[in-house]
This record gives sequence, structure tokens and C-alpha cells, in this order.
Amino acid sequence: MSTKHLLDPDLVPVIEQMPALDMTIDMVPQKRIEFMEMRVMGDAEAAGVVREEIHVPGHEGDPDVRCLKYTSRNRSTPSAAYLHIHGGGYTVGTPEMADEMNIRIAADLGILVLSVDYRLAPEHPIPAPLHDCYAALAWLHGNAAALGIKPDAIGVGGESAGGGLAAALALKARDAGAYPICFQLLVYPMIDDRTGTDAQPGDPTTGEFVWTRHNNQFGWNAYLGDAPRTAPQVPARAPSLKGLPPTWMATAALDLFREENVQYAQRLMADEVPTELQVYPGACHGFQLVRDAGVSKRYVKDFFGALKRGLAITD
Repeated sequence: MSTKHLLDPDLVPVIEQMPALDMTIDMVPQKRIEFMEMRVMGDAEAAGVVREEIHVPGHEGDPDVRCLKYTSRNRSTPSAAYLHIHGGGYTVGTPEMADEMNIRIAADLGILVLSVDYRLAPEHPIPAPLHDCYAALAWLHGNAAALGIKPDAIGVGGESAGGGLAAALALKARDAGAYPICFQLLVYPMIDDRTGTDAQPGDPTTGEFVWTRHNNQFGWNAYLGDAPRTAPQVPARAPSLKGLPPTWMATAALDLFREENVQYAQRLMADEVPTELQVYPGACHGFQLVRDAGVSKRYVKDFFGALKRGLAITD
């Protein structure tokens, strides 16, 4: 069935221009190039932000992890920190995709932002991507004093696959008990490998645009490889969500992930985790990239409000 009539009118012109995409293993190299070519780097200097490419030690002998670090020149120390994880279906993408937003976060909130260039599947299936994110979290904690950040004010977040990795990282950090996370910010996170299968196809009003059932199964199969389909790599399969950090989750009414996101939020609340869920009507996966749309502007306002509260930033 077509769900175009359910799209927010502000989104229709852009969504109509997006070509249909059925990901295959042969397409991954070209799609990575295309993502690199589409990136738009912000003007960090004009925003009063120092952007640095750094490399942090890998987890337990893994290769060093490339990251982009954003620091406001007007930051008061010690400050909060936000560990960002980019999207891309676990197979494509780089931190540069979120450069403009991460500059704005650092500038507007006066915090340190670290965005992880984790290894991508299928060349590097689980545990490599999650290990890279954990290494970045460990580096923030281990260097908190030198970085001028508060160890008890480190939040994590991301979009799509990045949101899935953020949720997985929160589970791993909870279970390991070494590096506390004060807040998780999950934007239509990719957290359940069963979504899009014949057994769990989901509501037919979801998944027509941008990220389809086919693409979802491709991404999960590439990411998991031969690994067991269990938590933390599949957050929705965690038997308990108790002890996770306070959570803000955003999803979209037409997004393939809507049902798994709503269910995860309900489980968080049932397990006594303070949780806020926003479902944007008429929106699909990637909707906020249409910046002039009213729904996108509402999302940005909600996003910054949630991050400010989650990191206990006061004016």
C-alpha cells in the first residue's frame, strides 16, 4: 500500500525525489562514497567551536578509533559531554554526516561533543562497532580531568543505527559497571533485528520511505554476521532494561522503526527508567533533513531541550 498521503506536506517534495533503494553487498562501497560526497561541513570557527580529529585507544588491543571532537571556545569547565554515534544502517556513514549539528550542540550548550568513526559492517561485524563506541566512552571517562568534563555528566546518543549503537552501549556500560552514562538520546534507533522479517513485518503504514524492510534486514545481517542475536548488540532482545540511564527517544509515525521504538520506550518505563517518547506525525525516516519543515523545526527544539535536561545544563 502507498502511504504517501500520510506524509507531512512539507516533506513530500523532498521524499519524492529520493530514489528507491534496495541495498546489496555490491552497493556498499558506492554508497559510502555517496555519503561522503553529500556531507556538509559546518563553519566551526564562526560558531566559536574547535573541531579536532583525534584517535583514541581501541578496546582491548583493537585498532585506535578515529573521532571528531568539538569544543566550544566559551565552554565553562568542568562541563558535560555528549558521545555521538552516527547512523547509516551499520554499513555506511561517518561522523562528518552530523558535523553541523554537533557544532551547534557544542556551541549552544557549551559542552564537549565526541563523534565516533566506528568500524562498519560487513567488513567489521559485531563486536567491532560496539567496541569502538565503548573505547570512546572509556576515553572520555579516563581523560575527564584533562578534558574538563564531569564524569557524572556524560551522555550518549545517535540516529538510526547510531541510536541502536547508543542503546547497545548503554546496556554494555550498565553491565560492565566501569563507565557510567547519565543520559541516552535515541533518534529512531535501529534496535530490533526482527523488524521487517516475514514473522515481524510491522504495521504496513511504516517503512515505505528511505529505510525499508529489505534494507533493514540487509543492515542487520551485515552487522551481526555470525554473532548471536542477543543483547547488547540487539538492544530489543535484552531481558531487562533496569538500571539504564534516563532516556529521550524520538521516532516518526511512518518510520519502519516506530513500533520497535514505542515498545522499547514502554519497556524502559516498565523497568522504572525515566523515559520521554516523541512520535512525530506525518514523518518518516530521516525527516529532519528537510530542515524547513515545521515538523523538523519542532524536532530540533525538542532535541535540544531534552539534551539540555538530560545533561543537567542550566542557563
